[in-house]
Amino acid sequence: MPSYQQFRLPDAGEGLTEAEIAAWHVAVGDTVAINQTVVEIETAKSLVDLPSPFAGVVTRLLVAEGETVEVGTPIIEIDTDPTGEHPDGPGATGVGPEVPVHGPTSDADPVAAAPAAPAAPAEEAEEAGGAVLVGYGTAAAPTRRRARFTSAEGDPEAGAPAAADAGAPAVRPTTAGPGASRAAAEPAAPVGAPAGELAAASGRRALAKPPVRKLARDLGVDLDSVQATGPGGIVTREDVLAHQAAAEARQLATYPGDDQPWLASGTVSPDGRQTRVPVKSVRKRTAEAMVTSAFTAPHVTVFHTVDVTRTMKLVARLREDREFRDVRVTPLLIAAKALLLAVRRHPDVNASWDEAAQEIVYKHYVNLGIAAATPRGLVVPNIKDAHRLGLHDLALGLADLTATARAGKTTPRDMSDGTITITNVGVFGIDTGTPILNPGEAAILAFGAIREQPWVHKGKIKVRHVTQLALSVDHRLVDGELGSRVLADVAAVLADPAQALVWG
Repeated sequence: MPSYQQFRLPDAGEGLTEAEIAAWHVAVGDTVAINQTVVEIETAKSLVDLPSPFAGVVTRLLVAEGETVEVGTPIIEIDTDPTGEHPDGPGATGVGPEVPVHGPTSDADPVAAAPAAPAAPAEEAEEAGGAVLVGYGTAAAPTRRRARFTSAEGDPEAGAPAAADAGAPAVRPTTAGPGASRAAAEPAAPVGAPAGELAAASGRRALAKPPVRKLARDLGVDLDSVQATGPGGIVTREDVLAHQAAAEARQLATYPGDDQPWLASGTVSPDGRQTRVPVKSVRKRTAEAMVTSAFTAPHVTVFHTVDVTRTMKLVARLREDREFRDVRVTPLLIAAKALLLAVRRHPDVNASWDEAAQEIVYKHYVNLGIAAATPRGLVVPNIKDAHRLGLHDLALGLADLTATARAGKTTPRDMSDGTITITNVGVFGIDTGTPILNPGEAAILAFGAIREQPWVHKGKIKVRHVTQLALSVDHRLVDGELGSRVLADVAAVLADPAQALVWG
């Protein structure tokens, strides 16, 4: 039985069909142990570290970073018996003809087994420019005199493949890992490529006449980066001017003082004024979920403006309390507790609509979701069985949830089986909104910014802390009366936290 084992992309959680390779933690040639983290993948829900099911030496990375592959696709090959005999060689498990870029791993390695030209003496190889490039044969020797050229193919500086001069087959690697050599991972410049590209690939200066070089210096243009269109690969005056115009267009596409186009992580258009970023992972999942929710569940939103001055005083007292010194106390904590009390008084709101079975599913538990904005997009992890937690434990749950989401480590389990959600738009200075329901839930509360405003209090106009609440509900199973009563209870606790003791 061959000792080369392939690790296939598993389902990282609840029916996911694909994932993106975010980062490899190993390179070709590394020794790995069972359960050692080898790769970080980005699913439609979260970042997940995958441990190796095998112990041995990494022979191939079958998928490059940034690629999206389906569940079940082989992503890495490991030699579980690196000291044994492997008659079949790497790749015997049948993934394809990929050639490892790290060179031979055994006597039967495809690179080692390929037909080779007769070996030349060391002196001849050195004189012929004999530095061997892994996977590309032997580099051609530099000429000792300047040759006349009539075309790009005839120019010894035009970058003809070195393997053709040496008579050795040029093997193009198909899999490159973090540990692969630069020479193995980058193909040689093709014949007939623009002079600027060839210069960048070979390290030689681009070809240009003295007046063109002076123009480039005056404009601050690097000739080696200019695409040449002149005869024989010469950079012309028009090439320099066109390159300068493109550079100015890119500068116009940035904010003053910036040196990068907007969203430079995507694919920038030639003029630098647009960037295209593929929709995938969390952003793709969020879009699909929101479209499904918006066009499946009929949304109704009710609003309430409330004086939360007493809540702000309670927050200040809790921050000074020794029992809460290990947690961060915010108005969101009180709002979360208020919503849990409202759900306890009106359990019908803690439900979901089962379209397939044509049933309403009432939940006897509360998994409280908190919408969190992260660099990867919007995620909604939830605090499991939040209805069982006291105020201090609820604060701990909120802190852990927020820290995990910001670090991009929220797991699929953390975002599954939510029953009701809070979105805290107030942290962005927003008064309120009309939030879209998290799929599978019947209600979501928007908690707005708390501002000091004139307010009639005990018959007098005073400066009070005021906020706005909005509750969106699925009108198929939550009527306007039920939604209004839930929101009124949340507002009552925020207006007077002592009310929570009455409802206990």
